[in-house]
Amino acid sequence: MADKVRVGFIGAGGIAGNHLGNLRNFDDVEFAAMCDVAKERAEGRANDFGGNPYTDFQEMLEKEELDAVYLCLPPFAHGEPELAALERGIPIFIEKPIDADIASAIAVRDKVAETGVLTSVGYNWRYSDAIQKARERLTDFKVLGALGAWMGGMPGTPWWRVKELSGGQHIEQTTHVFDVCRFLLRGEAVSVHAVAAKGGMTEVPNYDIEDISFVNIAFDNGTIANIQSACCLSGWGRVKIEVFGKHLAADITQGQATLVSGGNREVIKSSVNPYQQEDRIFIDAVKSGDGSKILAPYAEAFQTQKLMVAATRSMESGKAVFIQNDQFVSA
Repeated sequence: MADKVRVGFIGAGGIAGNHLGNLRNFDDVEFAAMCDVAKERAEGRANDFGGNPYTDFQEMLEKEELDAVYLCLPPFAHGEPELAALERGIPIFIEKPIDADIASAIAVRDKVAETGVLTSVGYNWRYSDAIQKARERLTDFKVLGALGAWMGGMPGTPWWRVKELSGGQHIEQTTHVFDVCRFLLRGEAVSVHAVAAKGGMTEVPNYDIEDISFVNIAFDNGTIANIQSACCLSGWGRVKIEVFGKHLAADITQGQATLVSGGNREVIKSSVNPYQQEDRIFIDAVKSGDGSKILAPYAEAFQTQKLMVAATRSMESGKAVFIQNDQFVSA
C-alpha cells in the first residue's frame, strides 16, 4: 500500500460529512472518489475534499483503485454496495444501522465471513473511553440489568419517518443504545417483547413509524433490559443507559459514566472524541491488516441488528419473540 490510504465514499450526505472532516485531518488519507445519487452532492464533496465524483457506485468501484470505502447510506440502501466492495476485497466502514430489516444484512454477514475482508460499523459509543472504563468497572459487580433510552423529537429527513425505509426509530436512531447495552451487559438477546404506540404525529405527512416504544430484552447471561424510544417529544429529551446490579447504579452517556456503589460516587469523563477514534482505528487497521482494535466489526453489528429486528417483529405480532440463530419465533 502507498503511504496514503485511498478512500472512496458511497453516500456523501450529512453523516459522511462527519467522517470526511475527521479523515481530512489524517495525513495518511487521500480522498479518491465521492459517490452519491445526488450528482450535485457528490460534486460538492469532491470539490471540498478531493477525488472524482460519481453517481453510480459500481462505476466508482470499477474505475478507482481504492484501499477503503466508507458507506454512509440510509438503512434501506444497504446491501448491494457492501457486496460489491467485498467482492473486490476492499475494506469497508459502514454507518449504522446496517439494514432497515435483516435480509440484506444476512447476505453481507455471510460474504464478510467468506471473504475475510476487514469491516467496521459506526457504533461510535463503543469508542468512548468513559464507556470502555465503565465496562471494565462493571466486572467488579453482579450486573443484573439496564434501562436505556433515546427519547426526543423527530429528525427532519423524509425517509426517516417511513418504516420501510428506516426501520423505525428503534432501528435507525436508538440503535446506539441497543448496541451499547449489549456491550456493557456482555450478553446476547434470547427473547424480546416490545410494545409501541402511535397517533401523536398525525399532522406529519408520510409518517408511519411508532411514536414511542418500549422494548424488554432477556439476555443469555441472565441479565435483562428495557430500552425506550420516542420521537414525538418537544423541549425534552433523554439519551442514556443506566445499569443496575448488586450494590451498583450506573448512569452512562456517550461522554460520561457515573457509578454509584454504597457511599461512593465515581465520575468517569471521556477524554477522546469517539467519532475520531473509530475513524483512526479503521484507517490504522486498513494499513496494517490487523482489525483487532475495531470494536464493532460487521459480525458484531449483526448481533445488534438481530435484537432490533426481533423488537420489530414483536411490535407487529404483539407477542414475545425468541431469537434462534437467524430466525425470529413468536411465543
